[in-house]
Amino acid sequence: MKHKKFRKPVIFLTGASGSMGYETFKLLWGKRQQYDLVVLLRPSRKNKRLFRPYEREAGINSIRGRGVVKGHGLKIVWGDAVQKEDLREACKGIDWCLCTMGLIPPEADRIPHEAHRVNTLAIRKLVKCIEEEDAEHIKLVHIGTIAEYGDRLPPIHQGRIGDPLLPSLFDMYAVSKIKGEAAVMESKIHNWVSLRQTFIMIPALFSLMDPIMFHQPVNSFMENISARDAGRVMVKCLEMENRTDFWRRCYNLSGGPRCRTTFYEFLQRVYEMLSIDHKKVMERKWFALKNFHMIFYEDSWKLNEFLHHWDDCQTMEDFYDEVREHLPLPLKLTASANKSVPFFKTLVEKATYVQMKLLASKKKEGPIHWIKSKNKELIDAFYGSQKAYEEIPCWDKDMPDLSHDCCYTRLEHGYDETKDKLTLTDLREAAQFRGGELLSEEWDGDMLAPLTWRCALDHTFEMKPNTVLKGGHWCLECIGPPWRRKNIFEKGRFFAQINEPLESKKQQTEKQQTEKQNVRNEHTGQTLK
Repeated sequence: MKHKKFRKPVIFLTGASGSMGYETFKLLWGKRQQYDLVVLLRPSRKNKRLFRPYEREAGINSIRGRGVVKGHGLKIVWGDAVQKEDLREACKGIDWCLCTMGLIPPEADRIPHEAHRVNTLAIRKLVKCIEEEDAEHIKLVHIGTIAEYGDRLPPIHQGRIGDPLLPSLFDMYAVSKIKGEAAVMESKIHNWVSLRQTFIMIPALFSLMDPIMFHQPVNSFMENISARDAGRVMVKCLEMENRTDFWRRCYNLSGGPRCRTTFYEFLQRVYEMLSIDHKKVMERKWFALKNFHMIFYEDSWKLNEFLHHWDDCQTMEDFYDEVREHLPLPLKLTASANKSVPFFKTLVEKATYVQMKLLASKKKEGPIHWIKSKNKELIDAFYGSQKAYEEIPCWDKDMPDLSHDCCYTRLEHGYDETKDKLTLTDLREAAQFRGGELLSEEWDGDMLAPLTWRCALDHTFEMKPNTVLKGGHWCLECIGPPWRRKNIFEKGRFFAQINEPLESKKQQTEKQQTEKQNVRNEHTGQTLK
């Protein structure tokens, strides 16, 4: 279709009611002289209430239920992102699509079919609608996730674009997001980017209390970003219209080095706000030993080179100050009393311990419940074994290395990344590195031309070299479920290098435990065999 040059650019924003999406919407709302806005929203009571003030300002008469309303630069499609007719309506005449839509954990863990529906099916249909509307003109900014990288503890706690995408066990959110991102990368859209979003920090932090917090190991390394800054990044992408070197790439999105922390540090600082000792309200063994997905980004600077968003990004200290300011009045009063009345603090810590234990004991989701119900699948996934759980020491004893500059191992991608132009031989070697093979016998060097591949588990699939090598994607059938980790690790070094440090660490721990037991047994004249 032809786009008239005299009109304002039209931006279609998905996920406008989410934390990142709403921050993006508010920024765009302040730029109504420059852009017209289209949003697609579920007609829920919450969304209707949230957007009613904007409807009034735009001169729109609110409606009940589904339908389309518009006026003075704002168009709202009250519908469903999985319904193609709603997407088609939203995509009419647009110049940009900023896609912040997504169902995230813990909801995504509890209703995995809905995660697939929103994070995969809706993205696939959105891509089709953009292709049908104008694949050459419309620019798509898609939000991926750090969860795509899966379990990455030291010494592989730093990651970069091109690293293997292999979700943690049972992480259907990551599975759905990988498939959604692959649909974007494999599309016919000429100008797209996928930003792999890290953990978004929101001021109302204590509203996030959920058993999922115990799924994260204390030695997870995190490079976060605030919701406000995530919204700013989306708006800054609009400045990249003529930067051809920006498009058709994935980027790791974070607030940069000043937003780095470890999960243990994070816990300490959060409970300090309440003048509570975190060691007295939680047990260390409640926290998983593995199977989560936080990392430091080795290459988040690449996106910053384009957008310069780090210049004004909130730091971790800024975030802690903001959380402190947004504490509900009862918590502020409790924190004040904890500081001045030791007896009151003791009572609060005891009561908080009971609350946290109940959280960690929640049916299906809490680690204490896994142990009590002897759920071997989940115990093995998050702890390694029942024995490993039982042997977790108390706080401050044998703590892992939490220094931000501790050594890390850079993962290999299976080809010469310094080459300007790759050959068919390079692709074949990259496929072998992944435990598979390249079935296509000819290639003209076009990184965006689909080729045929076969994975280690004998699945045949088509995928662009750009998606495989520059994105880190591989066979979408293998990422799970079913979870075939052992087979994948055995047959391809690309994925095996994720598992090797964890296995090495496990063997080292077992060796140390054996040596300690032998020393103890020497006093009784026994020998451990």
